[in-house]
Amino acid sequence: MKDLFSPYTIKGLELKNRVVMSPMCQYSVDKKDGIATDWHYTHYVSRAIGGAGFIIIEMTDVDPDGRISDYDLGLWSDEQIPALKRIVDACRSYGAKVGIQIAHAGRKAEDAEIPVAPSAIAFDENSKQPRALTTAEVNGMVEKFRTAVARAVKAGFDTIEIHGAHGYLIHQFHSPITNKRDDEYGKDLTLFGREIIQAAKAEMPKDMPLIMRISAKEYVEGGYGIQESMAFAKEYQNAGVDMFDISSGGEGPIAAWGRPGTHAAYQVPLAKDIKQALDIPVIAVGRLDDPILANAVIGNEEADLVAVGRGMLRNPYWTLEAASKLRKETAIPKQYTTGF
Repeated sequence: MKDLFSPYTIKGLELKNRVVMSPMCQYSVDKKDGIATDWHYTHYVSRAIGGAGFIIIEMTDVDPDGRISDYDLGLWSDEQIPALKRIVDACRSYGAKVGIQIAHAGRKAEDAEIPVAPSAIAFDENSKQPRALTTAEVNGMVEKFRTAVARAVKAGFDTIEIHGAHGYLIHQFHSPITNKRDDEYGKDLTLFGREIIQAAKAEMPKDMPLIMRISAKEYVEGGYGIQESMAFAKEYQNAGVDMFDISSGGEGPIAAWGRPGTHAAYQVPLAKDIKQALDIPVIAVGRLDDPILANAVIGNEEADLVAVGRGMLRNPYWTLEAASKLRKETAIPKQYTTGF
């Protein structure tokens, strides 16, 4: 029987368990230079010591003006590689594998003087008015993703996650709510995402899996649902995605009627649907902090991996505690054995 502490392999990525530290922005860059700090080092390495099998570094952006805030990580410069490599090397020394989430915030770049987007549509009445990217600029944005992925590979990451969810730039392109273009990127809503996937794959080793986070459901009037997300996910799968990280929402102000569930595991059915429809591995995320529940998601084969967010913000040793609660064997650092 599969459980939370069963090993898992996808292509060349071998994980000791199925616990994922979900990517969560720390907004902790010191000098607005996008370089990881000692905070990031402590934050991620402590979760590796705490037993997580797979750590995904927070949203890391391909352009200075592509960040949610000026205090986010970046990979637009070779100067940003060494600090990330230091984190990767340390996490791996404690048995964790490490990925990184590559992204551009698009119209949700709060500190950009003028954000960019597929179309000049603001996120809400309190957000800056973005300008629409030209076709040439869209092509250039694909190149920015490619070079960021190349830097991530150079930094030693075990895998790459492309962020196509939560209303950020790739999501903005494949959502009919935010993409009103009349060029090829408006006529084919998945073209931008597919080109990024293909560019990323060209920079990645053949045995390195490519993960993509998507919002499988939008919570606004006229937004897409699971049937539509299955269709665009299939396009991304054909372009080279090996695994999907299934979230939802983020594309606009949420109407009262469309509010997402607040109960535990409310997004798991979306992950299960994508997994079954596309016959592809998936990561489930969203209120899965209870080890018994997280274990059930794996045991019931609703997802292949479980990402824990807030639970790991509260407790770096969530994974060790989960193993104890579930009575599963896992490697406990010898310095901490008396605690267990």
